[in-house]
Amino acid sequence: MVNSSSPGARPSLADHEVAAAAALAGAAAVRARYGGPLRRFDKGEGDFATDADVAAEQAILDVLRSARPEDTVYGEESGRHGAADAARQWLVDPLCGTLNYATGAMLAAVNVTLRDGAAAVADPFSGEVFVTDGGTAWVRNDGEESTLAPTAASRLVDLNLDPPFPSAPGFRAVELLSLSGFTEAFRPRVLSTSLAVAWVAAGRRAAYVTDGTGLIDSEHFAAGITLCRAAGCIVTGIDGAPLDAASPGLLAAADPTTHTRLLTLIRATA
Repeated sequence: MVNSSSPGARPSLADHEVAAAAALAGAAAVRARYGGPLRRFDKGEGDFATDADVAAEQAILDVLRSARPEDTVYGEESGRHGAADAARQWLVDPLCGTLNYATGAMLAAVNVTLRDGAAAVADPFSGEVFVTDGGTAWVRNDGEESTLAPTAASRLVDLNLDPPFPSAPGFRAVELLSLSGFTEAFRPRVLSTSLAVAWVAAGRRAAYVTDGTGLIDSEHFAAGITLCRAAGCIVTGIDGAPLDAASPGLLAAADPTTHTRLLTLIRATA
């Protein structure tokens, strides 16, 4: 098992192990700064990063550079490292849930994804890392490993209610809450971090819904999408079509029944 104390990923490691090592290194940096003074960097439109985001991204970059020096890395905070046309490209979100983290809420994720390949999502506070090699998906914690098994049994649907709402007026996730069909079938949750997408793959959420565009190639969502697909979830845009770079939004559901029911409700808000 690769853990947060590992000195770095070795060149012999498979891509999913590199992703896990990098995500755990980022998680260690996030955890180390939790509760302390944070310097904020304004990113506009109410968004910001902190020095914890920057430190976590640097820790991730260190692992990826050591293990895969020829690959290109796109970091949310520092941009592109390497050639734009590289065959292998990594997407890094060093701290998803910055506002949660900055206010003391332990709801955050560290996302590392190899495009069209492996991915890892680390929870800095539980010690869990959700990993996929692109074919199967599992979670590791404290030396134990178990396969991810999606289920809608919880009936919990996580909604991204953070503005701006790029699909408005056609769709806003908040409008689902006004539909009796939604409240009869599901219970809403707002985690405000893409950790919730990994939780769909793990069976802790029935589904996740957000609007937006280009999410399949987003540093925020790519890792969770890759995990959900490998775990057997139903993953589409909010239009119900297969997810691609042009898809509107994201609907990740534990099973076909949940997906169909939510898609019907989404269409009712239009």
